[in-house]
Amino acid sequence: MQYEKSCGALVFRTAEDGKSYILMIRHRAGGHRSFPKGHMERGETEYMTAVREVFEETGVQIRIHSDFRETVHYHPQPGVSKEVVYFLTETSQTEIRPREGEIAEVEWVPLDAAEESLTHENDKTVFRAAMQKIAGEGFPGKAKIG
Repeated sequence: MQYEKSCGALVFRTAEDGKSYILMIRHRAGGHRSFPKGHMERGETEYMTAVREVFEETGVQIRIHSDFRETVHYHPQPGVSKEVVYFLTETSQTEIRPREGEIAEVEWVPLDAAEESLTHENDKTVFRAAMQKIAGEGFPGKAKIG
C-alpha cells in the first residue's frame, strides 16, 4: 500500500458588511469543490505545507493561529492510502488567483452555502467540525462567526 500525506486549510474571511466566506477550489479533473491542500515536501511541517499549498493554489497568504486540526483518510485509487490534515485559518485578503493547470476556479463561497457546495462527505465533515470550533470559541482576538 502506498501512503500519501497532504495538508491544507479552511480559510475564512469576513467582509466589511459582516458577511462571512470560505475559500474553495474547483479542480479541473472531475470538477469537484474542496479546500486548498497539497502534498508535504521533505523537511516541511504540517503547518508549513498548509501555508505553502494554500498560497500556491489560491494566491492567499495565511497564518495558522488555531489549535483546530482535523484529519481525513481515504483511498484516491486502489493501493493508495491518503491522509489529509486540515487547519483552520482566516484572512482579510480578498484577491484570489487559481494555480495554472490543476485548479479550474478559486472562489469565496458564502458561509451559508458552503456545505452544499462541497462535493465529498469528508470535506463536509471537516467543515462542520470547523464551524463547531468557531461557534464555540470564535477566532483568536475576533468575534464568533455566525
